[in-house]
Amino acid sequence: MKRRLTGLLASAMLTALATVPAQADEPPGTTRQGGIAQQDLAERGQGGFPQYRIPALTTTVDGTLIAAYDGRPAMADVPSNIALVIRRSTDGGRTWTQQQVVRRDAAPKGYSDPSLIVDRQTGRVFLFYAASVNQGFAGSGPGTGHDDPNVLHADYSYSDDDGRTWQHRRITSQIKTPGWGGIFAASGEGIQLRHGTYAGRLIQQYVVRHKGGNYAASAYSDDHGETWRMGELVGPGADENKTVELSDGTVMLNTRSAPYRKVALSRDGGVTYDQLREDAELTDPGNNGALMRYAPDAPASDPRSKWLIFSNTEDEGIRRNLTVKMSCDDGRTWPIKRVVEPGAAGYSTITPLSRGRVGMLYERAGYRSMTYAAFDRQWLGGVCAPVTVRAPGGLAAGKSADVTVAVTNQTRKPTAPGTVSLDLPEGWPPGGTAAVPRIAPGETVDVTVRMSVPPTAVGSIPVTAVYRVAGTRSSGSDSLPVAADPAAPAQPSLTALPVLDHYDAAGGPGVVGDVMTYWTRVTNKGNTTLADVTVTGNMSNLPSCRYSSLAAGQSYVCRTAKVTVTGADIERGEFTPELTVTGLAPDGSRTTATVTGDPTDLR
Repeated sequence: MKRRLTGLLASAMLTALATVPAQADEPPGTTRQGGIAQQDLAERGQGGFPQYRIPALTTTVDGTLIAAYDGRPAMADVPSNIALVIRRSTDGGRTWTQQQVVRRDAAPKGYSDPSLIVDRQTGRVFLFYAASVNQGFAGSGPGTGHDDPNVLHADYSYSDDDGRTWQHRRITSQIKTPGWGGIFAASGEGIQLRHGTYAGRLIQQYVVRHKGGNYAASAYSDDHGETWRMGELVGPGADENKTVELSDGTVMLNTRSAPYRKVALSRDGGVTYDQLREDAELTDPGNNGALMRYAPDAPASDPRSKWLIFSNTEDEGIRRNLTVKMSCDDGRTWPIKRVVEPGAAGYSTITPLSRGRVGMLYERAGYRSMTYAAFDRQWLGGVCAPVTVRAPGGLAAGKSADVTVAVTNQTRKPTAPGTVSLDLPEGWPPGGTAAVPRIAPGETVDVTVRMSVPPTAVGSIPVTAVYRVAGTRSSGSDSLPVAADPAAPAQPSLTALPVLDHYDAAGGPGVVGDVMTYWTRVTNKGNTTLADVTVTGNMSNLPSCRYSSLAAGQSYVCRTAKVTVTGADIERGEFTPELTVTGLAPDGSRTTATVTGDPTDLR
């Protein structure tokens, strides 16, 4: 059933996250940002390692949280003399044990990219990872020889005492086809199927290099980890990936891919999958994220069995804006989301905790910190009501238009009356607001919202509709085409967004000679093409950020800018990127913008 209503214009609301001190009952070092408690479990240069990367997280049968990650001599992946380290918490993540080395050997051996699985039937904890000597993923040769130093091997460690002690095994010959190149466990957390024909099966995701392409595949065990087999390759076009068991027993695979994540489905417990397809609701820069079932043991009759939680850096080209999303329909839509870290962030992983809470471990501030956080449904603050944005006939520059917003109630109860408002690009007239009546369970209601398009608008414009009801919210976005106004005057405009991607420590944090790499998005915000776009500023390698022709509304990401830390930077305690971007308009004039980025702490 659908009904149509008309709304009036209203101003949009802008919300900001604030960092505040810990509450009185929280351990030292805890901060709260936007209502979520955070603790840094490892920081660059402390605890015996210059760098930490690649988070993994799980909860054991006894309720112990185990956080695993790489202890690295530098930022480089394997082959490198990397150690696997863990910290454990027996009080739900409030306090943690000292850092413990699970596996470390003399150079050149290295162990990297951890992923945890708990067998809920036996209690055994598995820690999967890549084991290298001479070669990493790209350089690994074919073959499965147990001691071949030119093969990147598949190892795991296991613990039968809640992570206190560990034993090691190599399973390269069990899961790798001899003709494949590199193979490594996708970091984070694997799964154990809880329902149906394959209940009890353990599944760990892998990335495989084969015939010049990257594939995903599921390694699985039906005998509690005594033996392992590899399912069929999925791809090409895959990379680090996760799986989740859906309410009907289907296994969904979700892989990193830019500008959107890709998914595939398996109906035989992860042995084979259908073709990869893009999920346009999951924007991604090509970064490792995480996926979990909110209530893994809920039966199919329970609505919570369809609830999924997802985390990644929601940006098309830069590792920033770490966001948590929730689906109420087995991943078909993602109407609920909240930002954890608006700035630089890296890999993330999530795991179910007790009492409906979720634990998260992620890389923060240019891989400076390995940070733990926990949140609940109340923090997400969402409602199971997907929102769809439509503009019949598209939009025209300089004109007003009616945008149709559809809201669907996926809950078992009628909703209270609410509102829908539009979130539009910066500089546009405020979007409209429309009243939304009570919506019966399963019903979809259409509302019409009036909006005005600036005369200089052009291209594909992101429009987000936000549904607010009884203190909760959901949202949906789409890119709507705007037909340019040929009579509109040319309005050239440029902007840039520099974000710290990673920090290579020469000998520890805040040391002269450390090198920081920034990724910068340059965007043409005007309505005319700009030629000879250049970037200058207080970084090196900026000439390589030059762009010959940038169309209106388009952007690109430059990943080469670097900063070598000086004594003056250390004395100031921070480095602040300052950039000037210029472009040549068709009339021969130059447009210029000066941008100051967020400071990077060098203490």
